[in-house]
Amino acid sequence: MIPAMRAVTSRQSAYAVLRLGQLAAMGVVTGLILIAGVWASWGTAQHVMLGKGREQGTITVRSCSGDVCTGPYTPVSPGSRARSRVVIDQSVAVEKGRTYTVTVKPGSDEVVRSGPAGLLYAWVPLAGALLLASVVVAGGLRLTRAAWVMAGAGIALLTATILVL
Repeated sequence: MIPAMRAVTSRQSAYAVLRLGQLAAMGVVTGLILIAGVWASWGTAQHVMLGKGREQGTITVRSCSGDVCTGPYTPVSPGSRARSRVVIDQSVAVEKGRTYTVTVKPGSDEVVRSGPAGLLYAWVPLAGALLLASVVVAGGLRLTRAAWVMAGAGIALLTATILVL
């Protein structure tokens, strides 16, 4: 018998099946993390990225309470109407007394930041998902290069957001 043609033992085949199961499970977990990051980001990002035809203008933040800030809305785009009070989520990206470019969410008096700062800020949940998924890819899938690329993309997105805000 040729040594290269030895029989596969049940121990080897069990290991192969377990390894395949681990790869499949970690692949699914990674996919779910990334989908959740895109899903969480898209709620805000769609208003910023698909701003054509939406009301665009500026808000001067007058007051903040709880987790929202309010102020008057001044239209910039044609067809947009002025509002005495619109609501924007209070976050590290909004300060009382400052003026921001915004896009109005259709059918409401809620606004989201627009422009480069708003776009980057909208995708912060995806950056977090990339960082989390990189740990799963490195540990569960043993793909260290891919994990470093994912982590680098997440860190770059977070860094760019912090610099722009």
